[in-house]
Amino acid sequence: MTIFRKKNTNLDKTEMKRHLKVFDLIFLGLGSMVGTGIFTITGIGAAKYAGPALIISIIISAIAVGISALFYAEFTSRIPANGGAYSYLYATLGEFPAWLAGWYIIMEFLTAISSVASGWGSYFKGLLSSYGIELPSLLNGTFNPAKNNYIDLLPILVIFLVTGIVLLNSKIALRFNSSLVVMKFSALALFIIIGLFHIKPENWSNFAPFGFGKIYGGQTGIMAGASLMFFAFLGFESISMAVDEVQKPQKNIPKGIIASLTIVTILYVSITLVLTGIVHYSKLDVTDAVAFALRQVGLNWAANYISVIAILTLITVCISMTFALARTVYSISRDGLLPKQLGIVTKHSKVPKNATLLVGFASMICAGVFPLSSIAEFLNICTLAYLIMLAIAIIKLRKDQGQPKIGEFKTPFIPFLPIVSIVICLSLMSQYKSVTWIAFGISTSIGFLIYFTYGYRHSTIFIEK
Repeated sequence: MTIFRKKNTNLDKTEMKRHLKVFDLIFLGLGSMVGTGIFTITGIGAAKYAGPALIISIIISAIAVGISALFYAEFTSRIPANGGAYSYLYATLGEFPAWLAGWYIIMEFLTAISSVASGWGSYFKGLLSSYGIELPSLLNGTFNPAKNNYIDLLPILVIFLVTGIVLLNSKIALRFNSSLVVMKFSALALFIIIGLFHIKPENWSNFAPFGFGKIYGGQTGIMAGASLMFFAFLGFESISMAVDEVQKPQKNIPKGIIASLTIVTILYVSITLVLTGIVHYSKLDVTDAVAFALRQVGLNWAANYISVIAILTLITVCISMTFALARTVYSISRDGLLPKQLGIVTKHSKVPKNATLLVGFASMICAGVFPLSSIAEFLNICTLAYLIMLAIAIIKLRKDQGQPKIGEFKTPFIPFLPIVSIVICLSLMSQYKSVTWIAFGISTSIGFLIYFTYGYRHSTIFIEK
């Protein structure tokens, strides 16, 4: 027996209902990607990292994510198994690399859900304070006895609500998510249309004030901005994690991934251009950049509308990511690497109930107790790590199984594109601070511990042997 034992994921049988179409998948992707990044990170990225040249940072990040999306598309059409990168690596590189990728996905989505819920709480607190309403200090902040803060109640409540929604039939949950996505796009469209009439071209005159930056190890510049803006695209992989509930997954999932990624890239570039055209980049180091820009030109009514929509927007991100993470945990538990109870689905709605409840409970603890102000880099480094593994896996897939068959998606320029992807991912990872690498090392060590103390001997492959 070996930690690189492989599994034929084509033999997996799903108990879930196949009722999701391309339209549902596109909205799932948009719900995951268009959220915290566009309302918050764009302003910070322009002010601290790249200035108006942040649009180039966005394009670089989009290229990095887009290349990986091509790998996802081919894997999905050739290995249509739930669990995303986890299942693809299980079939190509073996069990331990698959577990490690699955662990990184769990870390990425868990902290993302928690941080977005915390951001939602901050927006909602601001809305309440405008009406003179303040929560008791005991319930108004993450654990900090010196300030009489013990738990942050609002993020816990929103995750409780989101968990309840995701426990519904997946079609109902994603319809609710889609309605919120439509509202989100109405706010962003409003910002772009109104903003066009208030652009001052002189704000773009110093287009790249921080320069291009360093390919490896930079702290500012366009490349450092790209490493930050990678956060904006997190969640695109949630589409492939719904494979067990998708009609014709070999065709529909590649379409969903590519379409949603294209829409998001165009949207981010447009928003950033308008944002840095309305307000000088140096003033955008705020957490509500889009609303802030409108207030700077006296459009308070539009700013207030966008602020309210932003609160709803963050809920869609929580829904999409909770949906995806629960299904990842479900897939891993079916393989025995996590307790089997997490692989149980409800009889009527065919939803992984225990996995969803675990994800919701863990997210509540993180959001309510632990401060999560600096986790964007941690999310990114976990994602970049398993995307490197995915690039290696696509090369291995072609070596072992040859070219895709007729009707299956084919990634062009193999092995050139995977090598480019690895170089870009390593470059983006090198931009992060040492504290991020320490956190990444600790989480990786915990992943090792779980696998070698539990997963290895409880693996279904081990038991079958």
